[in-house]
Amino acid sequence: MSFIVKEKLFSKKWFIAYSLIVVGALILAAGFVFFITPYKIIPGGVYGIAIVLHYTFGFPVGLTALCFDIPLTLIGIKVLGPRFGIKTVVGFVLTALFVDGLTFLWGEQPLVENDALLSSVFGGVLIGFGLGLIFKAKATSGGSDIVAMIIGKYTKLPLGQLMIAVDSSIVLIGLFVFGDWKVPLYSLIVIFVTGKVIDAVLQGINYDKTLFIVSDKYIQIKDKIINDLNRGGTYIKGNGMYNNSDKTIIFTVLNRRELAILQGYINQIDPKAFLTVINANEILGNGFKSLNEKVSE
Repeated sequence: MSFIVKEKLFSKKWFIAYSLIVVGALILAAGFVFFITPYKIIPGGVYGIAIVLHYTFGFPVGLTALCFDIPLTLIGIKVLGPRFGIKTVVGFVLTALFVDGLTFLWGEQPLVENDALLSSVFGGVLIGFGLGLIFKAKATSGGSDIVAMIIGKYTKLPLGQLMIAVDSSIVLIGLFVFGDWKVPLYSLIVIFVTGKVIDAVLQGINYDKTLFIVSDKYIQIKDKIINDLNRGGTYIKGNGMYNNSDKTIIFTVLNRRELAILQGYINQIDPKAFLTVINANEILGNGFKSLNEKVSE
């Protein structure tokens, strides 16, 4: 079974995918060159190892990372099957070229002098944004992710936990080599910010809220949602745990402004209503982005 997503050569999707990879690789490289590498921050992955080797032996960061990415990808293909297509290869090759190219043009001084914390935050933003664009192109970052996948195949441990373990091990290597506790602390900031930005790029910055409403005035609330807010919803039949009485639960999705309006209305007609409000990372379907649009991105 193939895991590789292919686009027709020179089609619109092909151009979009490879444009995302090129731009993403450039932004990713800028994050390392301008913010991360000059402060010896080790944000996991092959670039974390490459930065350690750069400051230990003077090896170029991009070329060193590429020397890890190529054999890891080949091993991954042999062990895991065809999960890593040409887009992944193009992504890590371009990233390596951009990293060393920008280093040659810019040098090794940080963009922001004497502020490792600010560099950790903005380095994480650029790395996360670049990786997010690469992931949107249906490519992967390769590197230590492949190590986690291989370990996961034989141990059956959750992939997310293994990726954290692999990256944490690389961060600890940086602590051992540099002997400075600031290295892992700043590195953890970069890893956290990177993850949040990747989520934002892939899912969008979403202000939608998911609501579960339990109220005896559910008919009036339904009318408010449909007629005034122009939204839909779903009835869920249930039973109260306290007295086993029949309950009608309203499930709906609103934005922040609509939520405030509905909360004010419910407070007027049923102050004892029970509401559960959950941040919705992504909403797909009627009235929001369609599933087809999401898949076609």
